[in-house]
Amino acid sequence: MNRNAKIALGCGGAGCLGLIVVVIVVVVLVVTGIVPMPGANRNFNSNYNSNSNYNANANSNSNDNVNTNSESPSSSSSMSDDDKHKLLMAASFANDTEMMQRVIRKLGFITDTGVAPDYAQFLQEHAEWAHRNQEFINSVNTQESARAYLNAHIDD
Repeated sequence: MNRNAKIALGCGGAGCLGLIVVVIVVVVLVVTGIVPMPGANRNFNSNYNSNSNYNANANSNSNDNVNTNSESPSSSSSMSDDDKHKLLMAASFANDTEMMQRVIRKLGFITDTGVAPDYAQFLQEHAEWAHRNQEFINSVNTQESARAYLNAHIDD
């Protein structure tokens, strides 16, 4: 196996790992009800008559079970992007639904109206971040180490 083949295998493996991480995060979010499944019982009704009265009714019933009365998270605006990615990565390895919800709320991706619009972009950047930060991922790749990191940094 020549050097180029080894590089291709390494890049392919890292890309696959990043994709797996993104899929795991999305599955966790859907299973926990933080993000509704696409097309999950959404209705839109619109009525228009010639008297220039417009009536629109949008109904999105995703059966979200998010508790917005929990502790007030500190602002994520003071956190670096690197710290945000580290929290999300550790939460995905902790295998703790409650902690995952707490992290996503802290990062500002859950609002009173649902999921923040920049969440999808963050997940895309998260996959790219994961490719560059294998050392950190290796440091939190067990439930115990992930929980220890979260307990130490969730209130930063």
